[in-house]
Amino acid sequence: MEINSAKFVISLPEYNNFPGIGKKEIAFAGRSNVGKSSLINSLCKSRSLAKTSGTPGKTRLINIFLINDSVHFVDLPGYGYAKVSKAEKERWAHMMDDYFKVSKSLSACILLVDLRHKPTEQDVQMLDFLRYNSISYTIVATKADKLSRAQQNRAKMLVSSTLVVQPWEILLWSSVTGLGREELLSSIEKHLNA
Repeated sequence: MEINSAKFVISLPEYNNFPGIGKKEIAFAGRSNVGKSSLINSLCKSRSLAKTSGTPGKTRLINIFLINDSVHFVDLPGYGYAKVSKAEKERWAHMMDDYFKVSKSLSACILLVDLRHKPTEQDVQMLDFLRYNSISYTIVATKADKLSRAQQNRAKMLVSSTLVVQPWEILLWSSVTGLGREELLSSIEKHLNA
């Protein structure tokens, strides 16, 4: 897959009708500050398509982007951010749950985990949810550039054992160096064609 055009469509407090709904969708999920927005920008070769922030919990809405006039990328709110109220966490959980229940166009979910840390209980729950609901997924371990090659290999084994997946099922990613870009585009293309 080659991305030739990408534009922001809409931010939604809950998933419902929006301009162009019905095109195939690729959702991006992961804990707060895992780098979903940076990954989308890097994939689309844009610095400002998706809003990024050093502050966790920046994405509080469902953000929809139109790719190549034919596919929607859906940037879901990050989960697991400690510094928001219980009510806000519940609202985010409801928003995510709603999205997966309501979307009729979801082709796959790209699940992001931070390679520098052991996957959280919420990461495990998210993957269990995808498996239980037979939603295709690709696991992307972000921020790989912050680790040496040896550290990457050790971290990948920890991600593999925690999420109960094979090491080769985990795609290493860096928005800084471009590591993993071609592999992820290829994976997205396979999901869309499945």
